[in-house]
Amino acid sequence: MTVHVDSPSITATGSDVPRTGYDPDFLGSRVEIPELDAAVRGDAVRLDGSDVISYTHFSLALSRARRFAFWVAWNIDGAAMRKLPRIGIDFVKDPRLPAETQVGNELYQRNRLDRGHLARRADLLWGSAAEAEQANIDSFFYTNITPQMDDFNQSSRAGVWGQLEDAVFADADVDDLSVSVFGGPAFRDDDRVHRGVALPREYWKVICFVAGNRLRCRAFLLTQNLDELEALALDEFRVFQVAVAEIEQRAHCRFPAALHIADTFVTQESVARRSPLESTADISW
Repeated sequence: MTVHVDSPSITATGSDVPRTGYDPDFLGSRVEIPELDAAVRGDAVRLDGSDVISYTHFSLALSRARRFAFWVAWNIDGAAMRKLPRIGIDFVKDPRLPAETQVGNELYQRNRLDRGHLARRADLLWGSAAEAEQANIDSFFYTNITPQMDDFNQSSRAGVWGQLEDAVFADADVDDLSVSVFGGPAFRDDDRVHRGVALPREYWKVICFVAGNRLRCRAFLLTQNLDELEALALDEFRVFQVAVAEIEQRAHCRFPAALHIADTFVTQESVARRSPLESTADISW
């Protein structure tokens, strides 16, 4: 994976780069965005008549009730990555959308919650210098942010989760160094409420790539313990490799048939009985 290092930019405003969003043809094999279940489709925030909201190199669907993304879809061009600083870029609400449909900084003050990116900032920094700079800025919109315990977002205990995209390039023979990723929180009715906001405690990620001219897909689930929000000690964060169908049950959406065909992970055990991944070496790519 090639990384270009750019000089720090003093501009933290938008540019004229069009926000074309997630590209379903990015891998050569078309991979469509998830389709929301009928039960939640009416809850999606709409922009210009669409429930798909586009940014630079990523798109998402936003829940009006939960005020977090149902899903985020993004493309990674490993051959054209750039390294940009995050200094001077603020977390902000997307001004194109109603402010009341987005959870802002009021949730994250004076507690152990971090503002965690769904689409990783580093994944989005590719293309021309202008594209990468705009993607850097776009990644900080609150629509791409969810509350994550500080240990989850910062600690090596969640290292497997943070290394998933890197592990694809390291451990799989990825054609053209191109990867598409879907991710988001798994909303549950019993999610703990803090400051009037229900906090997701499960997250999912589906990674798609082409190897040997064949589309492949791998899915993962992470659970974080929010029972000790005000305490110092937390249980371990656990990451599991799962089937795409298992993600669909939790994410209130359906993935295209191509991903089900590309997903060869098979298990008869429930997640509760499965062993979590100890390292990226445990992943079956």
